[in-house]
Amino acid sequence: MMESNQPEINVDELMQKIREDVIKRQNQTYQTEVTNSNIDTPKINWSLNLIEGLLKNAESRAIVRTKWPDNLNRFPFNLSRGLQKLLLKILNLIFKDQREVNFNVINALKESVALNRVLIAQVETLRSQLDEYRSVAETQMQKLNEHLNITDTQLQRLYERLSNLDEYKSAIDRRVEELHERFGLVNNNIQEVEAKFNNIAAETNNSIVTVKESVNAIANQTRKLDERALKEDSYLKNDLIQQKRLISLFLEQVQQRLPESFNQQQLQTFVQEEQHSLDALYAAFEEEFRGSRELILNRLKVYLPLIAQAKIGTSDTPILDVGCGRGEWLELLREFGYTARGIDINRVMLEQCRIKGLEVIEADAITYLQSLPDVSLGGVTGFHIIEHLPFEALIKLLVETARAIKPGGLVIFETPNPENIIVGSCNFYSDPTHRNPLFPPTVKFLMEEHGFVNVEIWRLREFRIEDNLKFLEADHLLAPTLNPILEIIKSSFFAAPDFAVIGYKA
Repeated sequence: MMESNQPEINVDELMQKIREDVIKRQNQTYQTEVTNSNIDTPKINWSLNLIEGLLKNAESRAIVRTKWPDNLNRFPFNLSRGLQKLLLKILNLIFKDQREVNFNVINALKESVALNRVLIAQVETLRSQLDEYRSVAETQMQKLNEHLNITDTQLQRLYERLSNLDEYKSAIDRRVEELHERFGLVNNNIQEVEAKFNNIAAETNNSIVTVKESVNAIANQTRKLDERALKEDSYLKNDLIQQKRLISLFLEQVQQRLPESFNQQQLQTFVQEEQHSLDALYAAFEEEFRGSRELILNRLKVYLPLIAQAKIGTSDTPILDVGCGRGEWLELLREFGYTARGIDINRVMLEQCRIKGLEVIEADAITYLQSLPDVSLGGVTGFHIIEHLPFEALIKLLVETARAIKPGGLVIFETPNPENIIVGSCNFYSDPTHRNPLFPPTVKFLMEEHGFVNVEIWRLREFRIEDNLKFLEADHLLAPTLNPILEIIKSSFFAAPDFAVIGYKA
């Protein structure tokens, strides 16, 4: 049931209070007028002028006497001038204190008169302001009386309307009771619907999660199949190109020799072409096991400061990348404005480089270096190439590199690190074309023996054993026992998977 929160309004009492307040304000205004009318400004000014005249007269009589009065120059007071001056000094001395008092009183009165004049001026200003305020107040009182007359009528009407509200209130209370009953029924129905909806939502969410998992699994499988299909498509296209080239070459030679048989030189041509029969396969192998181009580009950025420090990579000090492969290093050098070219024997990879606008040559590394003039290169680099060479070929590569680069030139060779047991015993042999792992100090020794100085070994991408073996360090009781074991594991299983040998020509 609704209850009224508004108290009843007594219209008669309210109107009586308003009238009393108006009468009170009128009386205050009248008193102010009476008070202001008692101030007679001209009379006060006349009195002040009179006081000022008296003060001037008193001031003239209070000054020090320097002349004997004329009325005392007659008999029997006519005295000699010396005696007159003596008497004047005695009188001035006797009345000195009185004279100071008189002057002080006169000055005080002057200040009082000036202050009174200021106060009179301020009173006149206040009086004019009060007149303005009184005029405004009278106008407002008239308006207020008019509003009160209007308000009296409105309040009377309001009183009549309030008397009718009681009837409306009882009707509204009955309606509210009915609404409360119906609201209770609706609320119960809503709770039942919410319970059913929650059950359906939970079941739907479970179904959606299951569907999402299935979709993600299918998407992953589809992505893997797409990647696989792209790799196989690339391999098949490259292999088909090589096969077409061999068939075309064979047909050309057959047409030239028919009806005679092939000579030794023509047979040698076929033998040389046969070594490219696996180019497409090895290119697909690199895509599968080497890593993405973006990954290799980011890894190779570590060598860029060495290029800048050595001040090579200009037209006078070009960089030669042996075994350039897919050309990631060449692409990175070109991005930073260095002059470089690459050599490789894999025609599929060379074609990939040419598509990217890189300068590459199909040639054997040692044969190409032998064809170059002395001190014609600024640097020689080779990433994962020297592990493919027999020992004799590796020595020839170092000899020709030392001959071809200029003094101060830079040499970088990167290769898998057999110090890592997993790499040396397993991962190294994932590439069937690898010959044998190379021990880092051995490669450093060979570089130094062939005239390179300031040779360094960089162990790349070392693992942090602390990040991978935290579970072993959690038990503090076993820590002293495990320390030697951790060192062995760190040096053997967590060594850098790759290393680079960096040297400079003296």
